[in-house]
Amino acid sequence: MRNVDTIAAISTAVGEGGIAVIRVSGPDAVREAKKFFRSRTDIMEADSHTVHYGHIVDPADGEVIEEILLTIMRGPRSFTAEDVVELSTHGGVVAVKRVLELLLREGAIRIAEPGEFTKRAFLNGRIDLTQAEAVIDLIRSKSDRAFSVAMKQAEGALSKKVKALRHQLIELLAHIEVNIDYPEHDVAEMTSNYIQTRCEESCSIIDGLLKTAGEGKILREGIVTAIVGRPNVGKSSLLNALVQENKAIVTDIPGTTRDVIEEYISLGGIPLRLLDTAGIRETSDVVEQIGVQRSRTALEEADLILLVLNLNEALHDDDRLLMKQLEGRPVIVLLNKTDLPPVLNEDELYAIVSKESVVRLSVLQESGLDQLEHAISRMFFGGELESGDLTYVSNVRHITLLGHARQALVDAIEATEAGIPIDIVQIDVRNAWEQLGEMIGDSVSESLIDQIFSQFCLGK
Repeated sequence: MRNVDTIAAISTAVGEGGIAVIRVSGPDAVREAKKFFRSRTDIMEADSHTVHYGHIVDPADGEVIEEILLTIMRGPRSFTAEDVVELSTHGGVVAVKRVLELLLREGAIRIAEPGEFTKRAFLNGRIDLTQAEAVIDLIRSKSDRAFSVAMKQAEGALSKKVKALRHQLIELLAHIEVNIDYPEHDVAEMTSNYIQTRCEESCSIIDGLLKTAGEGKILREGIVTAIVGRPNVGKSSLLNALVQENKAIVTDIPGTTRDVIEEYISLGGIPLRLLDTAGIRETSDVVEQIGVQRSRTALEEADLILLVLNLNEALHDDDRLLMKQLEGRPVIVLLNKTDLPPVLNEDELYAIVSKESVVRLSVLQESGLDQLEHAISRMFFGGELESGDLTYVSNVRHITLLGHARQALVDAIEATEAGIPIDIVQIDVRNAWEQLGEMIGDSVSESLIDQIFSQFCLGK
């Protein structure tokens, strides 16, 4: 699918910076840029993937608008597989805005829609849909590990596995078609065994991909982590230690934190969305009551709860009540203030929670944070993260479609075992093939494509 118009947008973040980049893509990208670009080089004759120094000039009055570097990438050797021109201007809002307005003024170039450059790369066949969606994950990555997983998907690691799986299924469909067309040569038992074996092999491959779904989703979206506990046990100090910045106000006065403070961190390659909550206790302070209620809401939404207890104090009734309320939830109990003489009765604590869920630390001395990292890794990943060559499935759409494909294959196996004619079994196998095709974009509706690319930022 080729596009007939030329689009442009600012591809760098708005604000002050060393440079800003305007991307132009489409059949008239180079010709339209030539109208405004003054240089010793005729860019119409310039080679692809070359950079040229010059100025942007308003042709109406000859005013020099900006000093730029212009990069030419001719299709199909470009991100969109079309002719692409990138204009590198001085950073800042005014300079890049003036250049973009000049490009759009005559109407031959229009402003790009969100994600339209990546959408064109997909429609023009340079990338498939899983690779396009990986671009969003690259932009939104919150840890090195998440970025590496997204990069592998952008390079086509997941696509290759799905395409290989579809190739197996199309061979199976071809085998079934032959037996339907030439039933006199069909050995029913042999065909039945062949279909079951191939479907089971495909199910095994899908199971291997789905096995990574939980970890992949965590790496993609992060673990929503609520830091809870009574007032003044060190919750905000823990947040500051993990973030390595004084994001939360810390005082000796109980009830200082009145609202939920949110921060993203990467702990050992695991992205965490930390929620520092107000101390949970009974209080007559109206403002603090609102903070406590918001803390309870954060508790309900959390994937992981870090319950902070003060090792320098005996267990309080509020501590016991909190632990009771958190039964059955993923909780790591943090015994804080190990730098002070211990007072808390640990035997009583271990009668309520398992010893394996307890981590001893001193936020003041920043000791024990590595044990916290190991505890989180053990809880969510069974120990260490998988090796770097593993392909993770992290996108909810991908997980859903893989599940549907697997179910279709299971239906085909059960139908074969029940002696149902193979022309009916063929429907289930083809359904699995189509579900995988929707995953990579071979068979997908226009509305779904629009929905996916509308999540992108402008200029990507």
